[in-house]
Amino acid sequence: MAYIGTSPSNGVRRRFTYEATASQTSFSGNDENGVSLTYVDSLYLDVFQNGIKLKAGDDYTATTGTSVVLVQGASVNDVVEMVAFDVFSVNDSVSAKDGGNFAGNIGMGGTLAVTGVTTGTIIKGTTSLQTPLIEFTDGDDAIAIADGGVVTLLTTAVAKSEGGAVTTNIAQGLAKVWAKLDGTQAAGSMPQDTFNVTSLTDSAAGRHVITIANDMNSVHYSYTAMARQDGSDDRAIIVSQEEDSGTAAGSLPFTTQNDGGSYVDTAGIGITIHGDLA
Repeated sequence: MAYIGTSPSNGVRRRFTYEATASQTSFSGNDENGVSLTYVDSLYLDVFQNGIKLKAGDDYTATTGTSVVLVQGASVNDVVEMVAFDVFSVNDSVSAKDGGNFAGNIGMGGTLAVTGVTTGTIIKGTTSLQTPLIEFTDGDDAIAIADGGVVTLLTTAVAKSEGGAVTTNIAQGLAKVWAKLDGTQAAGSMPQDTFNVTSLTDSAAGRHVITIANDMNSVHYSYTAMARQDGSDDRAIIVSQEEDSGTAAGSLPFTTQNDGGSYVDTAGIGITIHGDLA
């Protein structure tokens, strides 16, 4: 059970002792032990003179919270004592030992340390919070959640396979670039849909270059491409080095040809790039 009342150094009862001077009626300030007289409510104050309990109103008045005034002056060296009892109410709290539920909001002035979070628990923050982190026990930041809901994972983050026997590196397994485009559209037009692509260059019939927004870290990345065109000619896509710029960390040239080897513009082109970003 939690301690009720003032701090344990003071307790719930405080005693003040004064040695009176001749005809002294008012007692306040520091007592014989250097403790300043104070009380919360006169109903919870007992006053004694030479060990005899005095009657409130008839023998003394106590209204200020810091002084007691006798109706009749004390004799020299009389011992006047006041015993003050603190007023308290039962604290509305959640047990530190047994736990419980908070019905209202909780404000934290310092760091909140959570040692065990049960499945399904949601911890909510506001945009005024600093970027919260979910950390490994060795101190490395595993997940950073920024304002706006942007989640950043370490490049070493892994995901378990469906069977749980192996893991996959998330960063390595993601496509770094992809584009769905129509090679027959007007020169300078953007692809129909893309990721990490800034532009599409149509340099000649069947010859194109996509520019990568965030460069790969070298020219040695893996790419996959395909194309399909309804009609009399079967079309195939071939990624090549035939463009003047060649394959680069920031761009990828490709060509589309028909079965006869002629360069032709082709609709329905898809390109995907895997590898490490710069």
